Amino acid sequence: MMISRFVAACGAVAVLLTGAGAFAAGTDTGQDTMVNGEMHGRFGGPVYNGPPALAVTAALVKAGGGAANYSTATALVSMLGKPAVDAEVAKLTKQYGAPAVTQWLKTFDFAVNDSLKIATAAGVTLPSPAPLEGKALATTLVKAGTDSTGTFQIELLLDKAVSHKIHVQVMDDIDAAPGFGKQADLEYHLISNQAFYDVAQALGMTSVKLSPIH
Repeated sequence: MMISRFVAACGAVAVLLTGAGAFAAGTDTGQDTMVNGEMHGRFGGPVYNGPPALAVTAALVKAGGGAANYSTATALVSMLGKPAVDAEVAKLTKQYGAPAVTQWLKTFDFAVNDSLKIATAAGVTLPSPAPLEGKALATTLVKAGTDSTGTFQIELLLDKAVSHKIHVQVMDDIDAAPGFGKQADLEYHLISNQAFYDVAQALGMTSVKLSPIH
């Protein structure tokens, strides 16, 4: 049932654009910006300055194979199942192009690994993982990244996962890292917004809205 709903959602939200044209709506302000009295991140969405939900982050890392072998693809399959993930990757490939989707997965892996490295250097150790896996973990992540307007924003999820400070440092590191750079950073945020929106629809969270930055 979940797989069929996921595939249906993929078809419903597919955009008839490929390659660079799919990124036309994306912007990078280069810094946090005040919007209607609220601070927003570089790629949209409200800034969260509270404590990170490290136990949930630890559950995601566990789903991805652990800190030493983390893989976003593995985490997605663990949460949603391989058929659903294969369908979503195919849909994103049609929407954004194969090189961008491949880079998105690489950048997501880099972001998680870099976050863990920064946290470790700061003396922060992940706690035991929260008792979340599969659809329950995916639902928790979508809820964490959904703002007060009902819109999923990857910026918000990353702030809550690792703290705003570490999130900003990771973005700077992506921008500077060989094989990544500012375009990879932009595409990481755009595709993540779309992918998590698709996941929300597949999970029956139909009230979740798609960020304009996608």
